[in-house]
Amino acid sequence: MESSRAVHAFSCLGHPGRLAVFRMLMRFAPRGVRPTEMVEALGFKPNTLSHHLNELMSAGLIQVERQGRSLFYSVDLGAAEDLIGYLALDVGRARPDLLAPFHSLPEDTAMRDTDFDVLFICSGNSARSIFAEALLRDLGKGKFQAFSAGIRPNTQLNPFALDVLTRNGHDVSTLRSKHVSEFQQPGAPRMDFVFTVCDTAAAEECPPWPGQPITGHWGLPDPVKAPGTDAEKALVFAQTYGALRRRIAAFVELPFSTLDRMAVQARVDRLGSLDDIALQE
Repeated sequence: MESSRAVHAFSCLGHPGRLAVFRMLMRFAPRGVRPTEMVEALGFKPNTLSHHLNELMSAGLIQVERQGRSLFYSVDLGAAEDLIGYLALDVGRARPDLLAPFHSLPEDTAMRDTDFDVLFICSGNSARSIFAEALLRDLGKGKFQAFSAGIRPNTQLNPFALDVLTRNGHDVSTLRSKHVSEFQQPGAPRMDFVFTVCDTAAAEECPPWPGQPITGHWGLPDPVKAPGTDAEKALVFAQTYGALRRRIAAFVELPFSTLDRMAVQARVDRLGSLDDIALQE
């Protein structure tokens, strides 16, 4: 990266508002986010957000794509890689004492094939993340330990969600709503994967997870907010369960022992953007 581009990028990110936008978009990466969702999550006025987005685009850090009548902004991951590389390799001269924290993973970078700890996070931990926890526990073939949590968990699980799980043969006796802080305490399991399954959870500021887990955003609409009769609501819960089952069934079949972390991250990202389409090489 040229010094002039780096100066522009660092200057842009030196503003707390633009840094907040960039950090939020990184939590959704590689997916894009609509301005209305950013306004709601960050509390900015629309014209203030528009200014920050224009500045970030001018610095080459984000990009925009029109889908139908909506604009979706996303991080330019290539530009982010260049900027981090410039800071670490050019400015930092690749000093091993500076880079050591980023090389704390085992020398063998292939993902191990057993005993993965996986956390699913949503807003209320009453339906979507509970579906994911139960599905991974039962579809994981003993290779995964599944957990779920909410950023603002409900006191009890949604009865429609429990009905869907029971009808599909899952044991619900041990499931409960939990706050995400339960998994950020000393002695908590060290996660290999952390997935957000709702946009609210992805937009939430969260401290970095220890152990550098692979993260992914598998956002789905909240079935709890579905309108209509009980039968219509039950159908939405069943559809949400089905979408998560397809993703998790594909996830557990990944050849982890032959993939490095970058390859696993790419597969996780694809699972977050594809549902019914078969995932092929």
